[in-house]
Order: sequence, then C-alpha cells, then structure tokens
Amino acid sequence: MGIDNTEKQIPGRGCQCDAEQVTLLPCSGGSNCGQITNQVAVELTDSGVGRIYCLAGIGAHIQNMVESAKSAKRIVAIDGCSVACAKKAVEHAGLAVTDWICVTDEGIAKNRNFKLPRKDINLITQKVMDSLARPI
Repeated sequence: MGIDNTEKQIPGRGCQCDAEQVTLLPCSGGSNCGQITNQVAVELTDSGVGRIYCLAGIGAHIQNMVESAKSAKRIVAIDGCSVACAKKAVEHAGLAVTDWICVTDEGIAKNRNFKLPRKDINLITQKVMDSLARPI
C-alpha cells in the first residue's frame, strides 16, 4: 500500500496554503533551536516580510503545496541545527532553497530549554533579514 500524496480537501476546510514572494520554512524541531526557527518565521510573517509555509506538506510531497511553493521568489529554509532537516526536505521535494539559515551556526547552543531568549530570536531574525537583503 503506497502513500497518497494528493491533497485531500474537506469542503470549506481545505488547505489554504499559498506560497508568497518570500516563503519561510522553519524546521520547528524538538529543541530550543528548532523552536527559535518557528518563532522567527511566525514573527516575520506577522511583520509582512514573508509567509510561513508548511514544511510537513512539502516534506510529504503534497503536490498542490509543492507546486504552490514553486511560485515563490525566495524559499527560506531555517534550520535549528546542521542536520538541516528543513533544507533537505525542501530539496528532496525538488525545490531550490534560495536562503538557508542555521541557528547553531550562529553560536546558539542546542538544548531542551523552551524559554526562548528574545536575543536569540532577534539574532536569527536579523540573519534572515540579512540573507533576504542579498540578491539571489
């Protein structure tokens, strides 16, 4: 029995995901660094810089989501650590990562403390903004 990767939509409740000019794909992993990626993507979405997108849907090869993501001008993978799950999932789905940020590469130690320091969120937010300021 294979995996059905088609998007199943319940009337009125289907996925409303559309890629934007800047699509933000945080790993949202099970550590402080993974959760920093998610918080950064949420805040950048709230401020209008880009739009958080569903990494699980991309990783599951949900065709409508992958096709929608192809229309993004910038695909930003934000990973908590060098395992690079977000970047690898995006690439495995056949999409090109235009910007990659790794939290642990910025000197933030990976742990299980989920009280995320504002300074760490601000640092990674600035790294994303710096990356987006560079032409692709």
